[in-house]
Amino acid sequence: MRWFARVALIAALALGAPAAHAQNKENLLIMQTSVGGPVVIEMRPDLAPKHVARIRELVRQKFYDGVVFHRVMEGFMAQTGDPTGTGSGGSGQKLPAEFNREPHVRGTVSMARASDPNSADSQFFICFAPAPSLDGKYTVWGRVISGMEYIDKIKRGAPGSGQVTNPDKIITLRVAADVN
Repeated sequence: MRWFARVALIAALALGAPAAHAQNKENLLIMQTSVGGPVVIEMRPDLAPKHVARIRELVRQKFYDGVVFHRVMEGFMAQTGDPTGTGSGGSGQKLPAEFNREPHVRGTVSMARASDPNSADSQFFICFAPAPSLDGKYTVWGRVISGMEYIDKIKRGAPGSGQVTNPDKIITLRVAADVN
């Protein structure tokens, strides 16, 4: 993991990630999935400070390690973050909405939620393609800046529901500052 993490961080910086965000390793996540990696996610505390703080806290607790991508819809998104793998679980701590003007485009990382705008917990999704219908209605807290090709390989779910049989998973998710 160490070698991959260093390569991912170097790649992210070389790809021109905004310097103010990418240089702060506290705001970079490195994800290994069962389909490969590393995937580097730039967290955006300027957009959603409470969500970023909670995600960072959960990552440091290794909450996401082994969690599956339980809902994956072709041309839309891959959702993860439910430790039960059913889509109804979470960490038990609801977050107040931090809706912002950041658009849902390819690589956007945003919080999943129920009908209550303040019901986001630990589940998040990564967009495969633009989803403007979500703009201003879901909290965007980051974006994939390297490794989107691995997200593209995640097994898709059933048409309509997106529920995945024998789903791919997150092997590890780490804050870059914690990786030696």
